[in-house]
Parts: sequence; structure tokens; C-alpha cells
Amino acid sequence: MTSERPTTLLAELTHRCPLHCPYCSNPLDLLRADREISTDDWKRTISQARELGVLQLGLSGGEPLIRKDLEELAAHARRLGLYSTLVTSGLGLTRKRAEALKEAGLEHIQISVQDSDTTSAERIAGTSSVKQKRAAIAIVRELGFAFSINVVLHRGNLDRIGEIIDLAASLGADRLELANTQYYGWGLKNRATLMPTREQVTRAKGIAEEAMRRHKGRMQIIFVLPDYFEDRPKACYGGWGRFYIVVGPDGSALPCHGAYALPNLTLPNVRDHSIDWIWHESPAFQAFRGNAWMKEPCVSCPMQAATFAGCRCQALALTGDATNPDPVCTLSPHRHLIDEAVADNAAPLTYEYRDFVIEPQGA
Repeated sequence: MTSERPTTLLAELTHRCPLHCPYCSNPLDLLRADREISTDDWKRTISQARELGVLQLGLSGGEPLIRKDLEELAAHARRLGLYSTLVTSGLGLTRKRAEALKEAGLEHIQISVQDSDTTSAERIAGTSSVKQKRAAIAIVRELGFAFSINVVLHRGNLDRIGEIIDLAASLGADRLELANTQYYGWGLKNRATLMPTREQVTRAKGIAEEAMRRHKGRMQIIFVLPDYFEDRPKACYGGWGRFYIVVGPDGSALPCHGAYALPNLTLPNVRDHSIDWIWHESPAFQAFRGNAWMKEPCVSCPMQAATFAGCRCQALALTGDATNPDPVCTLSPHRHLIDEAVADNAAPLTYEYRDFVIEPQGA
């Protein structure tokens, strides 16, 4: 049993979304509307998470605005004293809904932007979206929400990182997350197309660092090197089951977003178990806590406490064994898999799009 308490609950309310983004980290087997848990299930889950110590709630998806109970869930979180963020494409964020969310107590809205170039942005999203996103951003700014822009970076837009930063500043973002693609779900399926070159990454890093200095005090810019271009892995979600609880649309509870893919990992469900039990007792959350499961060179590595052997889902995706050292590490016997993937970036910019899933909401 861990003595640590989670700080963040990411509530993935639905997998349904009007966008087709080829880097989406949702699982390839997207859940349909009839498998989504009810409003009461979500409210109970949020309450239990707050009792356990959670301070922040992310309302995400898919596109969470598709859920008709979004405002009710935001109001429930506010009553419990949680800081809440809506993670959205912006499509469907009308003034009426934005005002209702403001009244409900929602504090922060993060809107995704695919590129600074309109043609490229809509090609990446797989649908016409830029005009609707700009309108949503104007509403968010006018109503005074804390406002972030998230841009997933990849080979198709990385050369315009300077223009992307300028766009975010012109739109009045308080915070800009330049989120290099994580290769899970649809991102892994499209890896050869999305993978940037080393030259692109090096140039982008320099531009981002200069922009951080230029915008300091006005717009916070977050840029982290993509895993595949690092020498050491990052600690997955700060370490397996240390800070985050992810709950999927069907009530499955996960220690990290990608854990759907792990075989032999039975995910607990909030319909059947309390968040307290899930966090402290469930085999899924216990699976990669501590270091008893680790192999060399992780066992004796002095960076073990900082990296926790890296990402279990990445280890599984690339090596077939979730207990292997993350191949990102240059000490891993599987590092060649990363180097080969980085070299394999000559595929044409032809995306295999995420399924289009929009259905009536019955919850």
C-alpha cells in the first residue's frame, strides 16, 4: 500500500470527438456512447477522489462538450473545492455553454490548436475546425477564464513552431503547451508519418527557448523534448500510481493514460470499487509501484528515483514486455528500437485518421 495521495483526477468523459487527429492517444478501440458511465457515477467518483486528496480535476475526452452533463459535473467539482480544467477542441463551445460553465465554477479552459497554417491545421484535424476554434477562443477570453492553448508537435507542423508561438500570443493565451507527440494509440499507428527529424527538433528547441525568454511574465511556454530524442526516459506521469488517476469513459481506472494497452492488467472500475480501494489496493495501481518489478540496468541505476525506469506502456509497445527498461534510455538493451524509429521519418505526410465518433448522448 502506498502512503502517497493522488493530486489529479483526469476524467475522460467520452471518446466521441468531432476531430480525427492522427496523434490521438486514446486507444484504437474507441468506446461508444452506450458504454459511458452515468452522471451519478461521475459525481460519486469525483467526490471520492476529493476525499482521497485530489486537488485538480481535468474534464477531458474525446470531446467533453459532447456530454450534456458537463456543466453539472463542473458545478459538483466546484462545490467540493476542486480546481477544474476543461480540455477541449473548442468545437461546440458556444457562448451559452461557456457562460453556463463559468456559472458552474469552471476555472480553466485548454483549447487544442493543430497548426498556425489553416490548411495544415484542418488537414491534421481531418475536418474544418479553425474558424470554430477561433470563435471559441474569443469567448473564453471575453469571459475571463484562465486560458491555455495546447499544440501537439510532429513532423507536419514543427517547422512552424515560431509562427505557432506567435499565434498563441496573439490569441491571448496565458499558457502554451508545446506537446511533442507521444506515440500511443493513434500516435503509435501514425508514428512513421509523425516522427520529426533530429534537425527539426533541435531547431524547434532553440526557437522555443528564445520565445520563453521573450514572453516571460506574459505567456508561460512549456516545451519538453520528445522522448525519442532524449538519452534518459521521463517518469511516466511522475511515476506509476504516484500522482494521477485516469478514469475512462466506461469507468475503468488507470494509473496512466496508456495503460489500456497493458496485457494481464485487469483495470478496476469505479462502478465496482471506491477510488480509495483502487488507489491503495487494486493490483493495477500496485503493478509498477516501487522497484521490485524492475530489471537491470534500472535496478542499480542512480537515476532510478527520478525516472522510475520510464514508461511501462512505451516499453510494452516497443519491446513486447512492460517490465523491460524504457527503450528511450541509452543504457537499455533495446535502445536500437528508438534509434531506428527516429531514422524512419521519410514516410509521406499521409495520416491514418482516428475514427469519427459522434453519437447521441444517453447519460
